[in-house]
Amino acid sequence: MTPASTGASTTVGAAARVPAPAPSPASDSRMAPGGPGYRRMSLALFLAGVATFALLYSTQALLPLISGDFGVAASEASWTVAAATGGLALFVLPMSALSERYGRRTVMTASLAVAVTLGLLVPFAPSIGVLVALRALQGAALAGLPASAQAYLAEEVTPRALVTAIGLFVAGNSVGGMSGRVITGWVAQEWGWRTAVGVIGVIAVGCAVAFRLLLPAPRHFTPGSIGPRVLAATVRDHLANPLLRRLYAIGALFMTVFGGVYTVIGYRLTGAPFSLPQGIIGSIFLVYLVGTVSASTAGRLVGRLGRRGALYLAGGTTAAGLLLSLAPSLPMVLLGLVLITAGFFAGHAVASSAVSKTATRGRAQASALYQSAYYVGSSVGSTVGAMAFHSGGWAGTVGVGLLAVLGVVSITLLGTRAARVAARREPVPAH
Repeated sequence: MTPASTGASTTVGAAARVPAPAPSPASDSRMAPGGPGYRRMSLALFLAGVATFALLYSTQALLPLISGDFGVAASEASWTVAAATGGLALFVLPMSALSERYGRRTVMTASLAVAVTLGLLVPFAPSIGVLVALRALQGAALAGLPASAQAYLAEEVTPRALVTAIGLFVAGNSVGGMSGRVITGWVAQEWGWRTAVGVIGVIAVGCAVAFRLLLPAPRHFTPGSIGPRVLAATVRDHLANPLLRRLYAIGALFMTVFGGVYTVIGYRLTGAPFSLPQGIIGSIFLVYLVGTVSASTAGRLVGRLGRRGALYLAGGTTAAGLLLSLAPSLPMVLLGLVLITAGFFAGHAVASSAVSKTATRGRAQASALYQSAYYVGSSVGSTVGAMAFHSGGWAGTVGVGLLAVLGVVSITLLGTRAARVAARREPVPAH
């Protein structure tokens, strides 16, 4: 599981565009902490992350209210989340191809503009079907953000600062997810779910405007081809890389846990023995602050434990949180959510940054494949987690999550074994 294993992914990607030679450390003009533009870039992408997750999961904390308004079960209401993440998963790869031709900043700006416009229409959905359709379109529009953002960072930020920079973007995701759910919970308690998602739409408009004003113009981007044959060949090369395949699967499995837990938790907490009001349930999502910290410190975690060690720790933390959440005690459930959130965001930051470092060509497509797998995991987790809750209660949802964590640990063990085999095969240098 070393970057040296990525040779297969570097062949056809060069057909898309030939990057300029990497600058020497002494003349590297890319952004670094303390350097010009780094702070503006970090804040801009942080706000983009806030807008993306606030919009993408704007209905998640409101599912019990949506179920009541439209008279549908949890499994049907969960499609307002699954459709958005599914739309993102389907369109993230085509959007990454557009970013290769038209530029990362242009695609991210256009994506946010469309997404926030749809966000202002969502409160007026007359039926569950229309609501799901609008959410699917919104997810498709947001697809231009994740992969383009990671490719922008890989091109414009120094390698040493890459994990930290991506961690800050992921931290923006966590703040957006947290604030969106907290705000919608309290607004919905007073004025209903429609007003709540409308407020999120207005907040996202502000974030989108600030993002465009703050983000520095790219200096190391070279336009390339978006032809279907080049795109297919680049994707094929990335999927032929065993390390990238493992990272994609890990991202999907982590998000399966997270999507299932946070889609269903509102139903659990509104029922016995907790019977919490909507505002309090929304405030539960303040635990996302833990994710902000764990994502932004992922770089130091990798520095101490290595990538695989960090993934083991993230998986173990997530599993411990799932088990604690089974307790019929609100403090224990909250502690479980804290551990699940910390483990998930740390694992996601480690895996996504490893993708950006591994892919030396076609970075937007490599990141897009990761994001596609990641949001497929969210859609699967939301849907299967809700179905498991309907048939087996919270224990059913936890069971789905534990299976996904087992998959993360198994894949990481496979990578560890592959790395040891590769190390044994390396020739011993002559003295």
